Amino acid sequence: MIFPVSGVEANPFIPPLVAFLVSLMTAPAGVSGAFLLLPFQMSVLNYTSPSVSPTNLIYNIVAIPGGLYRFIKEGRMAWPLTWVVVAGTLPGVFLGSWVRIQYLPDPRAFKLFVGTVLLYLGVKLLFEFTGGSKNIKTKNKDLEKKFKDRVEKIKNETNQKIAAGIPADAIIKTKTFSLKQIEYEFWGDTYSFGTMTIFTLALVVGLIGGVYGIGGGAIIAPFFVSILSLPVYTVAGAALAGTLITSIAGVAFYSLLAITAVGSAANVSPDWTLGALFGAGGLLGTYCGAYVQKYLKEGLVKGVMASLIIFLALRYIIQFFFQ
Repeated sequence: MIFPVSGVEANPFIPPLVAFLVSLMTAPAGVSGAFLLLPFQMSVLNYTSPSVSPTNLIYNIVAIPGGLYRFIKEGRMAWPLTWVVVAGTLPGVFLGSWVRIQYLPDPRAFKLFVGTVLLYLGVKLLFEFTGGSKNIKTKNKDLEKKFKDRVEKIKNETNQKIAAGIPADAIIKTKTFSLKQIEYEFWGDTYSFGTMTIFTLALVVGLIGGVYGIGGGAIIAPFFVSILSLPVYTVAGAALAGTLITSIAGVAFYSLLAITAVGSAANVSPDWTLGALFGAGGLLGTYCGAYVQKYLKEGLVKGVMASLIIFLALRYIIQFFFQ
């Protein structure tokens, strides 16, 4: 099958299958998987024009609601964190879209940008996974122990076999939400951080996400975990929600640019058919990924993602200098 907008020729079953596998792996960490799908489109499908960025954002729009619904249903949404992330990333993603068209239309330069972003993400995750962040690791182990003890208690009381993971009563409760500070409680522990810190980070993430063609969850989620010491169980939903809303805005902005002289010359029109096929597989994958998150150890999720990200990052950076 040939997709006329992008010029890609591929079996129509391949995009949803790849998207399902990617999102199943990344959704437990609060990431849609768009940052891994973009390399697949560029390297495997040979889709390197600027329109690959908004096409990748379409994947987010279709895929994320499945996992987001699961997080909302189970009370694992830090809503104040979500709204601040959205407020910061929206203006950033508009600026990033413009930067992509004006300064990074060349596939070779864009691959270097992608490789640099991926390398940052991979090293960040690897640093945490190998014990570089001992305080965070200790907190996460304590949290997992509390989950395990709670599950054992429920099993003893009900005489039923249940899966290990996050207990049903481990929900997020907002305590403070102001321009100065956000504070919420999760499983008996309180987490607080500055509102403007999140907003500033989100603004930068939005810019990078607009250029890359991702909503920014892949960048902002590791920051929440490694710098702010927030458990991944509480930030995954917020990261996905922020990614969804900013992706909608990004696609709208790219579509408007496509009808201008600059956008038309740069070929920025999204391929809706290809994006929708990726999204269909991602929709099922993020839903399943959000569900299995509570059965997976945080270290396993981070380790697999870090290895894959660093491999892709080095590949693109090496290609820039030696091809």
